[in-house]
Formats: sequence, structure tokens, C-alpha cells
Amino acid sequence: MEKNNSRLSKASLLKHGSMLSLLTLISRILGLLREMTKARLLGTKAISDAFTVAFMLPNLFRRLFAEGSIAVAFIPTFKEYLLENDSKKTSEFVACIFTFLSFLVTLAVMAGILFSPYLINFFNMELVDETVLLTRIMFPFLAFISIAALFQGILNSHHIFTPSGLAPILLNIVTIACAYGLKDFVGGGGERGAARAMAYGILLGGFLEAAIQLPFVLKNKHRLFFTGLKRAFSNPGTKKVLRLIGPTIIGMAAYQMNDLVSTALAGHAGVGVQSSLQYSLRLQELMLGVFAVSLGTVLLPNLAEYAKFSRWEEFNSHLVSAMDIIALITIPITFFSISQGEILIRLLYESEAFNDESVLLTLAAFTYHMPGLFFIALNRILAPAFYAQSNSKSPTLAGIISFVVNIFLAASLVFYFSGKDNAEALSGGGIALALSIASAVNTVFLIAFLKKNPSIDVRRIIMSTVFFMLKLLLLSGIAVIPLYFISPYLLGLFSGSLRFVKYGIPLAINAVIFAALGIGLLYASHDKRLASLIRSVKRTGSRE
Repeated sequence: MEKNNSRLSKASLLKHGSMLSLLTLISRILGLLREMTKARLLGTKAISDAFTVAFMLPNLFRRLFAEGSIAVAFIPTFKEYLLENDSKKTSEFVACIFTFLSFLVTLAVMAGILFSPYLINFFNMELVDETVLLTRIMFPFLAFISIAALFQGILNSHHIFTPSGLAPILLNIVTIACAYGLKDFVGGGGERGAARAMAYGILLGGFLEAAIQLPFVLKNKHRLFFTGLKRAFSNPGTKKVLRLIGPTIIGMAAYQMNDLVSTALAGHAGVGVQSSLQYSLRLQELMLGVFAVSLGTVLLPNLAEYAKFSRWEEFNSHLVSAMDIIALITIPITFFSISQGEILIRLLYESEAFNDESVLLTLAAFTYHMPGLFFIALNRILAPAFYAQSNSKSPTLAGIISFVVNIFLAASLVFYFSGKDNAEALSGGGIALALSIASAVNTVFLIAFLKKNPSIDVRRIIMSTVFFMLKLLLLSGIAVIPLYFISPYLLGLFSGSLRFVKYGIPLAINAVIFAALGIGLLYASHDKRLASLIRSVKRTGSRE
């Protein structure tokens, strides 16, 4: 019976993860289209840097108040209320958290709008006034997206993932529509009009992210109402969430400060570096978000339940399976992306505004961002393992150590490359490399901190991940070699065609060759994980 339950649980994890991955894939593709829209309309000019910094600020606080703290602290606590099956206590807890979060983000939005001129001073912006205006337009996005994250936490705890998967799709569609539809009617048109139109799109999209999830929250009989602040803060569930949030916010603040300080350093490296780093990160997040975020989202409620009832064998199995899947996907993608970086960037971003200089800047960042993909993805899987145990201190400490490493390396590399030829590109690449190294450091410390719980089989986790990682590094390295000989021929063959044909067909052919070689090598090596994954997909498909 226990084996059957384990199989069903893994099949359920795959089923929910597959659906959420599909929705996340659509969202990330639309997010990429949003970034392509920005590249086409703004390029890597000063106005693009202004929009990048203006959007980064509310986004940073969103990660603190939403995904980074409320979500990871709320879900394990809320899951305990659901397991106790006391509807009155659960309803009271939800109302108190809703009140607390609304109060907190309202204060944050007001402070952000008021103090935005002082915040912008840290970034050495060329268009200071425009950056301040764009920041003030987008800062209320923080409130909408934080409430949306709370709704997502409620629904995910009920193993309902589709509405929260649809929410960011709306954000991207609305932003793209506003960029093209409003650019000639706001800000006097032109590049400033396009930047402001996108800012209004972000604001409207954030509202819709919360709105689309609300009916599903109400359908699950969770009434949302405001209660007194004293009552909200004194609720036992709120107190537990706050105890978890305290160290989590410190850890997430350290992690998000990576982005903040790196962007500030990029502002001193030259015009366009800030934007190029974001264009590069968007490509990385396309790959990261589809798998790591989806698996982490589905994994957290399950791990919380296993930890609650001390079902540590299932806890360990789920964690190892998730880490193996991450390695199986991210390591080959890293090799392929680095080998095809320029083709990919030209295919997606190249335009009149996004010229050869823009390509060079973005390629330098992308080449050094991609080696960090595997470690960032692992961190997204390992962090829920701690939050499921109501342990937010360990990820916090790992985040602080990672932050110190990243900022030291980024500042050193920017200083080292300043004054050299192609200083902007080299500095952008240095900042990206610092983030990749810091992500690897974060992974090492997270795995080390897992040893604090003797019920978690850390040796099994390390042995499984390291050996599989080394195997994938070898096989991916072999599979990517032919692409270096084939790519120049393919690019020459389609050189006179339109951009999407000129770069798209060679990229697609290279992808098919690389995937066929990689899967063939895995099959030839009798890889158990590949066989297990195929069997799981077949079992899940037969149940549909």
C-alpha cells in the first residue's frame, strides 16, 4: 500500500508539475515577447535603463513581501490549519493574514512613491526624472502582486495550481498590448511614450493577476475580510508566520540586494549595461521558471505535509527526484545556450534599436549568467525543503553568505575591467559571473545546512546529485561539439533570409541535433532516471 501511495504521489507531482510547467512555459514565452517588445522599442538606450531600474524597485519589494516571504511562511502554516480541519480557526487566520499583508504593502507603496527620488540616486541614471516618474507609476504593482501571491498560497495549499499559472500570462499579454496600443498617446509618444505605456501595462497586469485568482479562493470557501490590526497581529497563526518571515525577509533581502547592488554597479559601467543584464536574465529565467519554479511550487505543500507527519522517507525521495529532474534539464540547456548564445540573442532581440553593440553587451552577460542556471534552479528546490520544516533561518544565512560573495566579486570585476577596451561588455559579464559563483556558494551551504535534520539523508542527496551532474556534464559536452562545426555552415546557408529564418532555422536544427545526441547518449548509458521519467509520463498519460 505504501509503495502504491508513493507511486501515486510521484505521479501527482509529475501531473501537477507538468500542467504548471506548461502554463509557466506559456508565461515565460510571453515574458520573453514582452522583453522583445522592450528591446524593439527601447533597445539598450538610457530610456531602457530608466525602465529597467524603475521596474526593478517594486519587483524587489514584491519578492520580499510576496514569493520570498509571505508565500514560503504562509503555506506551511496554512497547511497545518487545513490538516486540523477547523474551518472557524482557518477562516480567522486567513482574514488576519489578509489584513496584515494589505496594511504592510500599503505602507510600502506609499513609502516607495514618496522616496523614489532618493532611491534613484544610487543608480547613476542618465534620465533621473523619467526614472522617478516610471517608478511612481509602477510602485502600486507591489500591492496587487503581493495579494496575488497570498491567493496563490491559498490555492496551492489545496493543490490548485492552474489559476496561479494563468495569472502571469495575463500580466505579459496586457503589458505587450499597452506598449503598442498606448505608446503614441502617453508621454508625447516616441521612446518615452513606449516606456510609460509599458509601465501602465505592468500596473494593470498586476491587478489582473490578483483578480483572476480571487473567484477560485472564494470557491474554496475562504472569505476575505478586514479585521482590526490588533486582532490581526495577535492571531497565533499570524505570529507563527511573522516568526518565519523575520529571518526569511533578512535572507531574501540579502538575495535581492544582489540584484539591487549589481544594477547600481552596472549603472557606473556605462549606458546599456543595466538593460543588457536584464535582457540576459530574462532568457535565463525563461529556462529557470518553466521547471525550477514549477517544481518548487508543487513540491512545497507536499514536503510540508511529509514533515508534519514525519514521513521522512517520502520527503527524501521527493527531494532527490526533484533535484535529479532539475539536473537532467538545466545542465544540457546550459551547454546548448552557451554554444548558441549569439544566434539566440540576435533571433529574439535584434532590431534597429537593438544593434550590434546591444548584442555584444547582452551576449557577454548571457555567457556568464548561464553557468549559474543549475545552481539557481537547485536553490529553488532546496529552499522549500527548509520552509516545509518551518526552518527559515538556514536559507537566510546561506543567502547572506551568497550576497557577500556576489557583491565582493561584482565590485572587484567592475573595477578591474573599467578603462579597458569593451569595458561595458566585460563589466556586464563580470557582474553576471559573480552572480553565478554566488549561486553555487548558496547551493553548497543549503546542502550543508540540511545535515541539521538527521532524518534527511544528506549523503544520499549529495551522492545522487554529484554523480548525475558529472555524468550530464560529460554527455552534454560531447553532444555540443558537433554544433560548433555545423553552426557556421547553417548561418551561411540562410544568411540572406529574414531574421527569424536566418537565425531561427539554424537554432532549431542545432537544437534537434543536440537533443537527439543527448537523449541517445543517456539511453546508451542505461540511465535509470531517464527510464523512470519515461515510465512516469506513460503512467500519468494512461490516467488522463
